[in-house]
Amino acid sequence: MDKTKSNTFKGFRTFLVVSFIAFPIFLVIVTLINHNSIPLLVEESSKTDVLGERAQNVSINVLKEDEDVTLTVTRQTMGEKGQNVTGSEVAKDNILEEKAHDVLPASEESIPKKTTSDTDQKNQIIANLSNDSYLSDTPTNDKLLNELLAPTFDEASCLSRYQSYLYRKTSPHKPSSYLISKLRNYEKLHRRCGPLTKSFDKVLKMGKNSSKNIAATKCKYLVWTAANGLGNRMITLAATFLYAILTDRVLLVRFGSDMVGLFCEPFPNSSWLLPQNFPYRKDQKNMETYESLLNKTRYSNVYWPSVLILNPQPTHGGHNNFFHCDHSQSLLEKVPVLILKSNQYFSPSLFMIPTFGQELSKMFPEKDTVFHHLGRYLFHPSNEVWDAISRFYKAHLAKENDRIGLQVRIYNTHRAPHETIIGEILACAFKHNLLPQLGHHKSVTSPSKNSTSKAVLVVSLYSEYGEKLRAMYLRNTTVTGEVVRVYQPSHEGHQKSYDNSHNIKAWTEIYLLSLCQALITSSKSTFGYVAQSLGGLKPWILQRAYGEQIPDPPCLQAVSMEPCLHHPPKHDCKANRFVKFTSLFPHIMNCEDVNKGLKLVGVHRLATNS
Repeated sequence: MDKTKSNTFKGFRTFLVVSFIAFPIFLVIVTLINHNSIPLLVEESSKTDVLGERAQNVSINVLKEDEDVTLTVTRQTMGEKGQNVTGSEVAKDNILEEKAHDVLPASEESIPKKTTSDTDQKNQIIANLSNDSYLSDTPTNDKLLNELLAPTFDEASCLSRYQSYLYRKTSPHKPSSYLISKLRNYEKLHRRCGPLTKSFDKVLKMGKNSSKNIAATKCKYLVWTAANGLGNRMITLAATFLYAILTDRVLLVRFGSDMVGLFCEPFPNSSWLLPQNFPYRKDQKNMETYESLLNKTRYSNVYWPSVLILNPQPTHGGHNNFFHCDHSQSLLEKVPVLILKSNQYFSPSLFMIPTFGQELSKMFPEKDTVFHHLGRYLFHPSNEVWDAISRFYKAHLAKENDRIGLQVRIYNTHRAPHETIIGEILACAFKHNLLPQLGHHKSVTSPSKNSTSKAVLVVSLYSEYGEKLRAMYLRNTTVTGEVVRVYQPSHEGHQKSYDNSHNIKAWTEIYLLSLCQALITSSKSTFGYVAQSLGGLKPWILQRAYGEQIPDPPCLQAVSMEPCLHHPPKHDCKANRFVKFTSLFPHIMNCEDVNKGLKLVGVHRLATNS
């Protein structure tokens, strides 16, 4: 018992001694920690201030030198490779900016030049484009034009493809589900058989008359070549694409230097450009033609060529009149490569071919929407052209209550002087309430804020039309009180079909016309055909004037928005005699501007106008 008490006492004494020694040490440690925490807090606070200053500097740099900051950030995250990529984009922007300034001549209504601020904020403008008040209030689900377009493209590579819907109202003409499926299937075919594929390499190795290889060829091709001006090229290209879809051929286009930079690539993950190493690109003089093949079919032994030059336009010889016949299509089906040469919109001829009838009816329940759908699918302005279009639209057309497009194409200025044409334009515009009539008093006061306004976009090779219309509405009031502003982007004087800058201007103006709400166009003008079809418009077509006499009526409204086939087939397929095709096909009628021409119309629309 005494030993137990003794041990307890010794343990307690030891605890007191240890505590007495340890407690001061603990106090010293706590004190040191508290003293050291102050500089730590000061150091962290200093770091925060430094980061804040750096962040502020970065923000300032982003606002002032957006592209330089992008280069710096990219260099830090991606290395020199990233720097080169971004640098090339900056260089590309500079090149596009310089070219865009040359698209239209400097004038009162030319495309406004970019400022430094515009260039620096380009990406932000693109990102916020749908919020701009000057654009259409179209629902965002129409970005793909009711699934007409594939959603698989990189938007930055072709801004117009997914932004065009912002500039116009939703089309009342929806593509059929069957047309959409045909387009998606064609895109797969183009990827499988297009340039840089094994199938295409086989075609490159075939000779002109390699009959042995024809049976083994799984892919067939349709090569489009340019003819005449841009309007002719575009209507022919649309018809060629339709023919390619119907015949399961891959469409390839042979663009010269005069077509560079106009359009985006229309097919995803592939190219429609004919490669430079295509063996039949230049040597076409000694190739088999459609006419010579028809002559050979009179004999039993026919040596089928692997490549054939095809012109679907009827000739005086009569052979090409049978392109619209089944027996000609069965011959052409056996040729792997067709090189098409035409300046005509031959889509109406395709509707005459019995083999294609059912397919076309399913693709186009509305027969007068062929170019409207295929044109909006194929033709997307390049970024360079789109930049010019969007800047002109924003500066001059966007905020007007109405936009009237006036396209004047004069083939012979001696046949009808400019004064006669201007009188005819005004007679047409006044009669159909497209423009307000002029008052008799000069405009000496500013227009009321409540006044409605109209923009007139004049597209012509001659400056007289824009200048005189502008002067009329500047010097006079209008009887309705409306304000009319007239803009003419360019006036080249004469057509330059094989000049690249001229074609860029032409494509810019065609597209701007298609953004108008009403059109007055010249007869027989393929330029006007493209604009009306892209815009889904039925234009008022000016009648051909002679001398100083203004035609009565001055203009007629088109029954459909489809282009006109100026030189249609004339012969029956079986009896080889002249036939009136308008009596055989209810969806085909004679054109308003070309008596012997043919165009596609909607049957119900034809009944309404009959």
